[in-house]
Amino acid sequence: MRILVTGGAGFIGSHIVETYLDAGHSVTVVDNLTSGKRDYVPDEAAFYEIDVRDPELARAFEIEQPDVVNHQAAQVSVPNSLADPVYDTSVNVAGLVNVLEQARRHDVRKVIFASSCAVYGDPDELPIREDHPIVPLSPYGQGKWAGEHYLALYRRLYGLDFTALRYANVYGPRQDPYGEAGVITVFVELMLDDQPVTIYDDGDQTRDFVFVGDVARANLQALHHGDNAIYNVGTGDAVSINVLFDRLRELVGLQQDTRHAPPRPGDIRHSVLDPARAVRDLQWGPATPFEEGLARTIEFFASQGERG
Repeated sequence: MRILVTGGAGFIGSHIVETYLDAGHSVTVVDNLTSGKRDYVPDEAAFYEIDVRDPELARAFEIEQPDVVNHQAAQVSVPNSLADPVYDTSVNVAGLVNVLEQARRHDVRKVIFASSCAVYGDPDELPIREDHPIVPLSPYGQGKWAGEHYLALYRRLYGLDFTALRYANVYGPRQDPYGEAGVITVFVELMLDDQPVTIYDDGDQTRDFVFVGDVARANLQALHHGDNAIYNVGTGDAVSINVLFDRLRELVGLQQDTRHAPPRPGDIRHSVLDPARAVRDLQWGPATPFEEGLARTIEFFASQGERG
């Protein structure tokens, strides 16, 4: 199968590209390298340095003629979306529409879309199911919700199939510290440099941390399952920031204690996703134990040498 992955030089996208290649697919990467790294793109994948908002995107579609598009390219920072909602919308909404236009013009069979648990806002109940009310607390979450509606619209208008994956807090090797789950990378880099760690709020807020390799497998399963539906991709396990800090401190051997700061705008108190629908329909489930995932993340960043 010929698959075009936008954002394929980024944290999650590059792992998806590797998973697709390992499964025997032909992969094309489109990335503007704003946050992605060219070194993360395997030699076996074709590469185009193009912004998803650029009309030049048509060239990659014309040459590569993909069967499936996996859209991972995005502005991924909730605080940045609050600081500059116009830019966030231009990338996360207008960029997606440009991708969808090229997909329908070039007879793409299906689009797989990276959505987010940020669409839910503060949950009424836990764990969060896909039919939970949608009340985003940031332009980032609002943009992801708008993206899901555009997918449904293009299905109605043009018969373009889709699968939307609402990611929990993804973590692992290559993670950018400014994304949704960047807390792990921030903590790891500070601890490896023996620097103090700041925890926002009291640290009792909880998140659902899912390993990037498991997320890549969900995207592999979405090639042949879950047409025209939305799925949570998470573990179903809530981990507090304080527990996360303690486990990382044990693994790294940090001696310093934490500092606390006020909560950040747009941050929710608790979030844990119910992955039952994905387990049923995508034949997928989280497989990486939390401690193993943390250890692999620490190993990656420790191997990077000096950190900025």
